[in-house]
Amino acid sequence: MKRIIVLALVVLLSIGFVFASGSAETSSKENGEKTVVTVWTNDRHDLAYVEKKIAEFNAENASIEIQLTTVVEDYPNMLMMAYSSGNAPDIFGMNARATGFDLKTFVNAGMLLPLTELLDDPEFEKVTDASKHIIEGINAIDGVPYQFYCAVRSGSRMIYNKSLLDAAGITELPKTMDELVEAADKITKVGAGKYYGIATCSSAQLERWLEGCINRGGVYHYDFENGVFNFDGFKPYIEKAQMFFKNGSMFPGSNSQGVDAMRAQFAEGTFAIWGNASQEAGVFTTQFPIKDFEWVVGDLPTLDGNTYGTVESRPQKGYYLMSSTKHKDAAIEVIKFFSSEEFVKGYIESGYALPLSQYMQETVDMSKIGRLADFAIHDYEGMYPAVPAVSVAGDNYAKTIWNCIVSGSDIDKTIADLNKRYNEALEKDIKLGKVKRLVIKNFDKLNPSAGDIEYLSE
Repeated sequence: MKRIIVLALVVLLSIGFVFASGSAETSSKENGEKTVVTVWTNDRHDLAYVEKKIAEFNAENASIEIQLTTVVEDYPNMLMMAYSSGNAPDIFGMNARATGFDLKTFVNAGMLLPLTELLDDPEFEKVTDASKHIIEGINAIDGVPYQFYCAVRSGSRMIYNKSLLDAAGITELPKTMDELVEAADKITKVGAGKYYGIATCSSAQLERWLEGCINRGGVYHYDFENGVFNFDGFKPYIEKAQMFFKNGSMFPGSNSQGVDAMRAQFAEGTFAIWGNASQEAGVFTTQFPIKDFEWVVGDLPTLDGNTYGTVESRPQKGYYLMSSTKHKDAAIEVIKFFSSEEFVKGYIESGYALPLSQYMQETVDMSKIGRLADFAIHDYEGMYPAVPAVSVAGDNYAKTIWNCIVSGSDIDKTIADLNKRYNEALEKDIKLGKVKRLVIKNFDKLNPSAGDIEYLSE
């Protein structure tokens, strides 16, 4: 059922698609009377469940057989190569904000078919709340939907070692950035070199939690109302974050360690505060099980503890329909299967994600999902429209800001540099016709996917 693509793109160019078991030719054959629908995914963490449900479907369905392929690297490019060579799957899974995937590129190339017809399916709508999750640039272009999700990963949270909080006399979880800085400092001083207040890792340092604090505080890196990039509001958060390094409360060397290495350190009790999203529920239950202390989950702090903007969550398990499919009707039935109440309920109760729709929130037995329940979606979580993908010279804003935090360098100069580089790139790419200026006249920070969207050529 499953074939794994492991070859680099350069090999693809020279010898074509080669699968770990069999050739691409077998993915399009028909088994007796059944129509074979080929599906690609880059998700590996949930394969045990997905393969089990596909096996059940194939055994019970008299007319359709699902064949699943897991692509392990360079996923968006592999999809484009497959399409160009005539070996594309019928449908493929892609989670929101997937690295390297640009929906507009796929749509402009004519690679995808709209899924508007699914909005007329009451059962599909009930399970997915599809009509409420049409997000420009994420799963829709010009308001036309090409994908619908059926589950969600939470936005970031702060995760604490309660034993270390107690040892430092901290009785309440930090609600403000000042309280977070103070807590990390207190814990580090009590630890006296045995343990520290907070840690990071070598990947996605800003995005892992601090950017969520900034967004909840009502600040985003793109000004949707005026159609320009603006990093000015990042300053007070950068100032607070620099304190972790200045006062020595950041776990030494953590900035250069991989994420799993630091997860393991947290599970060992070598630092007290860790930020990440709902996938950590499974990490600290099975991958690096925490047995020697109680761990608790708290909300992201802001400057004053209040909410002014949206924290990004990550919708999961959505499928696109390739325009090259020869089995459109059967492929849509497979998308419906992956979004069915039975499939989604089992998926969530197995602890892989959180319910997206109101109906599934009421249907799922949350007592079965363990610590994942601690990451239940807040009403201030959602998705922002995709901002113009500009060609910026130099480091991107996340890396630039984190370098400023670690080095303690001049914040005003860093922000001025980002504003200059990003807006120069925006104006240049608009003139070249690579992107359009995104403007939302009635933009609402607490409901960023609503509002009247315009794309301007100047």
